[in-house]
Amino acid sequence: MLSQFSKEGGHEALSDLNYQFPKDVYPVGRLDHDSEGLLILTNDNYFKTRLLDPKFKHYKTYLSQVEGLVDDIAVKQLQKGVLIKHKGKSHHTAPAKAETFNGQIPEERDPPVRFRKTVPTSWLTLAISEGKNRQVRKMTAAVGLPTLRLIRLAIVNLQLDNLKPREVRELTKEDIYHRCGIKLRMA
Repeated sequence: MLSQFSKEGGHEALSDLNYQFPKDVYPVGRLDHDSEGLLILTNDNYFKTRLLDPKFKHYKTYLSQVEGLVDDIAVKQLQKGVLIKHKGKSHHTAPAKAETFNGQIPEERDPPVRFRKTVPTSWLTLAISEGKNRQVRKMTAAVGLPTLRLIRLAIVNLQLDNLKPREVRELTKEDIYHRCGIKLRMA
């Protein structure tokens, strides 16, 4: 599903969800068509700006299934930051919180990711404070572990938890500000 309300390229969009969104709601941060997970929708521009501005260093946490086996060397490289291409220029990413994931593997997605019998896959969690286009995919590729499946698990302390695909949960302004580590503005 596209993280936008208008359909494009034959893909489903947010307008296909069984929910009546207010007309002035928009996604905070995007997930590319091949990614899954937590997406915040809001009409609060102050909240959006505070959450997305890199100077506030709000971490977004991802679970990434990668081609190959995650080792300590790759984890340490991701923790220090790696060199990626962004908009045709080299960019050294900020240090990330990275570790091998040994928890319960999510159910297979529909459609499933590509499968090759001769190439093992493994999982890692990666928390980043930046938001460059396809950054997690570029970072894992930079350490020799191309991402096959990417799931956003959390934005600061707002977690995906047991929210199912296509499910919408409405939060109060106070709750989302608190979970995302943003102070409420006094009017």
